[in-house]
Amino acid sequence: MKIYKYFLIALGIIIIDQTSKLLVHQNMYIHEEVNVIGEWFKLHYLLNPGMAFGIRWENEFGKLALTIFRIGAMIGIAYYLVRSVRKNSHAGFLVCLSLILGGAIGNVIDSTFYGVFLNNAPMESPTKWFHGQVIDMLYFPLFGFQIPEWVPLRGGTYFSFFDPVFNVADSSIFIGVASILIFQKKFFPHQEEERHHQTSELPINHATHESPSAITVTEAIETNKESESNG
Repeated sequence: MKIYKYFLIALGIIIIDQTSKLLVHQNMYIHEEVNVIGEWFKLHYLLNPGMAFGIRWENEFGKLALTIFRIGAMIGIAYYLVRSVRKNSHAGFLVCLSLILGGAIGNVIDSTFYGVFLNNAPMESPTKWFHGQVIDMLYFPLFGFQIPEWVPLRGGTYFSFFDPVFNVADSSIFIGVASILIFQKKFFPHQEEERHHQTSELPINHATHESPSAITVTEAIETNKESESNG
């Protein structure tokens, strides 16, 4: 079945993601930074105990809940991919789903196993299983500048764009989701045609070949003229 090629795309993302994470773990120390291309593309080794951009649930079982949620999302995306392939959905849409699935599985591996095999679970974790921290390393500080002292709240601080540190799995998920949003009209042309058909066509009166709204307006004008002449 052609479904295998989409799972191969997801597998490729997983292999690239896990290889990059393990290489960083083996060859860098936490917060070490290495310039790759000038000052705007660097490798910066971080451990992320929560979600994207360091967001985390401040609860004893928050990480466990997050990992379970990720596993559930991974299963749901895989099922939706299979269903979409069987429905002969647009190939570009299926590739996007494959990217999202590969990225989701990549981060699930970190959360599920890294606490045990890489011993990177936070100290306060009740168990190392399902409490692994995701390895991030891609850092693109494209440009930055010193904020003037007179600027309220942030004056005197340094602003850097783009600050978040992420990984291959995060990138794959972002590219997949963004592509679906950008190309949704191309991926779902039948839905766009139905929406256009519903909004552009009004019911036609077969006797007069006029729409009900036009008839109503005409009747209102004629009634107004009759009342003025009678008055």
